[in-house]
Amino acid sequence: MQKLVAKLKERGDLRVFDTPLDICLEIPHIAYIEAKKPKGGQALLFTQPKRGNTPLDIPVFMNVFGSIERLEFIINRSIEDCQAQLESLLNLQKPKSFKDLVHLVKDLCKLRFSLPQICKNPPQRQVFQGDQVDLNKLPILTTWEHDAAPFITMGQIYTKSFDGKHHNLGLYRLQVQGKNRLGLHWQIHKDANHFFHAYQKAGAKMPVSVAIGGDALYTWCGQAPLPYGVFELALYGLIRRKRAKLAPCLTNPLAVPMDADIVLEGWVGAERLEMEGPFGDHTGFYTPKEPYPVLEVQAMHLKDNPIYLASVVGKPPLEDKYMGYFTERLFLPLLKKSAHGLLDYHMPENGVFHNLILAQIAPSYPGHAHQIMHHFWGTGQMSFVKHAIFVGKNAPKLTDYPALFRHILDHLDLSQSLFSQGVCDALDHASPTYAFGGKLGLVALEPTPHPKTPLKDLELLARLKELMPQVQDLRQYGLESKNPIALVGVAKTTPLVPLFHGLESLAPFVSALIFVDSHKNDLNNPYMLLWRVVNNIDAHRDIWLNPPLICIDATDKGALEGHMREWPKETDCSLSVLESLAKKGLIPPLSDPLYHKYHIYHSPKGANGA
Repeated sequence: MQKLVAKLKERGDLRVFDTPLDICLEIPHIAYIEAKKPKGGQALLFTQPKRGNTPLDIPVFMNVFGSIERLEFIINRSIEDCQAQLESLLNLQKPKSFKDLVHLVKDLCKLRFSLPQICKNPPQRQVFQGDQVDLNKLPILTTWEHDAAPFITMGQIYTKSFDGKHHNLGLYRLQVQGKNRLGLHWQIHKDANHFFHAYQKAGAKMPVSVAIGGDALYTWCGQAPLPYGVFELALYGLIRRKRAKLAPCLTNPLAVPMDADIVLEGWVGAERLEMEGPFGDHTGFYTPKEPYPVLEVQAMHLKDNPIYLASVVGKPPLEDKYMGYFTERLFLPLLKKSAHGLLDYHMPENGVFHNLILAQIAPSYPGHAHQIMHHFWGTGQMSFVKHAIFVGKNAPKLTDYPALFRHILDHLDLSQSLFSQGVCDALDHASPTYAFGGKLGLVALEPTPHPKTPLKDLELLARLKELMPQVQDLRQYGLESKNPIALVGVAKTTPLVPLFHGLESLAPFVSALIFVDSHKNDLNNPYMLLWRVVNNIDAHRDIWLNPPLICIDATDKGALEGHMREWPKETDCSLSVLESLAKKGLIPPLSDPLYHKYHIYHSPKGANGA
């Protein structure tokens, strides 16, 4: 961390705050705004964090992964180079010549870096044990006004299986439950949770260690979607081209990176779960209170001059945009190996990754797109994807959103839409039941033969109001395409889906009617509209399809729809904190368009942003 800070400062890619700032809301809000600047903003170092009026000794380092350029600087390689290395290892062939043999030996030699190395002489650290452990010494942030407590957001969680055969590095949030207790939010699909079940069955305590800081690449590796049983530090070694060096823990049988700035060691009782949350998560919504295990911290190590690495999550775009892009690119070769015909895929950040995937394929037989849809929905963390759109090999680049949007609307075939149900991300709030809900696959491979005859917005709005009086306003997109769509603002008083069959008369003019709450949506802001729509729908419950028309209820759900789960609040910045920070010149003035563009705060008048 210290070396990275110095290098980023030398590059002019670090903004240093020497003003005393509170770890509750102030520091996180500054980082939240910075991450939304063009190209992700700068890395941030807060040298004088405080808790209320109490100064804290450890500086806070944020937005470290917040740009492609900075991420590649951290790994000291291009993302394309890392992808090519993995692809080369996946395509190892029997050598046909001496030159081939040399290349094979070189590739195999690189695998030695995947084996972490336990060092016998661990570094000297300041160690607190037993009653000396006090998490309040750390500048653990409270990011959002309605968070239950401070949360560690960049903690590397090290665990091992009950039989000792497998080791895991995960990146899970940790809620401060006391001076020496942390709530562990490992979700149902995480390896650490699978390990935990075995400890529970045996009635044994589970060792857990948390490392913060050190080489920043450790932290990225913690969120890599590797298969069960593959230690994420093996990926670290391959990317870094050197073995990870680990030091044994003092109070449990685990090992963590030698260069970690902060280490927390302890045990998790198999019989004890406690309520964790709420927490404003990367979906842009608060996750509810749920029972999770608790880590009893028995030792805390501090490196000399430690730095506390942290992140802020909430509405996109944020730092996880770039972390996720690296993951997406790196694992494309692996996915292509098992999904024949897949050319490329992309997860837009305003789809918060698991809510929307764009896939480009080269179909070679009927139902090829549907086959790959089922493959996605049954493959590792890809199985959490709720909505997928498939385009052909002649489609524009998947990150060229304007061109791709037009292409999709010119090729959309609603008759090939695929509805399914399956596992959802545990953070998904729209599914009727926890971690299980509807999925939708859309096909846009061949040109649409019969284009619509679109109406002007005011004319379509008038017709729609006659059929559905709850409608307030409307904005069409893709009017120049063969399949225009309309975003419709409503003031909902009755369930919408039962009314959709009465809109069939509009099919000649529009292909999709997407309904949102008029009081919280700007129909001229497609970025945030996409974010809210894919977050708010369950395909099995909220979509009515009768080709050539699809209607989608993307409003908030509740008793009207029989949705019995709590509908969460959105992660809105505290207006008073923003006003204070802007007055000090630490963030842009609230008149900056950035606040409205990304719905950063909720004004008293009911409109997001400025």
